[in-house]
Amino acid sequence: GLYHKAYKTKKAAARNQQRGAQSRQQRLGGKRTSEELVTGRNAVLEALRTDIPAKHIYVMANIEQDDRVKEILATVAHRDIPALEITRSEIDRLTEGAVHQGLALQIPPYKYPDAGDLTSTILEKWHAGEMAQPPLFVALDGITDPRNLGAIIRSVSAFSGHAVIVPERRAAGVTASAWKTSAGAVSRVPVAKATNLNRTIGQLKDQGVFVVGLDGDGDVELPDLELATEPLCVVVGSEGKGLSRLTAEKCDQVVSIPIDSAMESLNASLAAGIALYEVSRLRRSVGGD
Repeated sequence: GLYHKAYKTKKAAARNQQRGAQSRQQRLGGKRTSEELVTGRNAVLEALRTDIPAKHIYVMANIEQDDRVKEILATVAHRDIPALEITRSEIDRLTEGAVHQGLALQIPPYKYPDAGDLTSTILEKWHAGEMAQPPLFVALDGITDPRNLGAIIRSVSAFSGHAVIVPERRAAGVTASAWKTSAGAVSRVPVAKATNLNRTIGQLKDQGVFVVGLDGDGDVELPDLELATEPLCVVVGSEGKGLSRLTAEKCDQVVSIPIDSAMESLNASLAAGIALYEVSRLRRSVGGD
């Protein structure tokens, strides 16, 4: 029963463990707000291969060194990422029950530039004649899956876009999985935050940027995109709902991508990739005249 000696010892141990966890939480830098831990050998290795910025790596004492662990330790040594050795029980507590296989990589929060500041700087460079191509921005309206964000960043990088704009609320941010899906493109394409997406779109229009929304019910089919060669912001709606009504009203044009079947719809990141390809194709053909 409750008075049993083993029970009391167990309770005391649990209390100490809790106390230990709290003091360790403080020692490891308080609550990990907006910081992320990538755990497990494959996940950590993939993250390091995409050059994800990392503060440090926790390594369990006496970890069994397979090829993945060897590559991980060589990579962190090469990139000067501090390796902190901790006990099994410490890493168990730190990872809160996630499968860690003795490894956890600490990712600092992404530093988002302000959307207004970033786009203004890029537009100034364009007006000063310092850019070969007109500015190309992609704004995301209601994209909540970080893997979609990552895939879109990858397309923006592939087709020479200059920045991605995400709203501050109810939107996917730059997490480890966004970084991974982008295949490291996050290090080349800045992701800026807009406190109010529609206000930012309004500011872009005031600065001479044309705004094109992507939606299945668009007025224009993609190959007719005459605005491609102008400074441009492509707004991508969420998969479920498409563009919000307010955002669609702000767009100079709403464009649809023609697809064969009325039953099908395109994943947001795929639609963004197709639109960006088309923009870059039209820009090249004009540049080549």
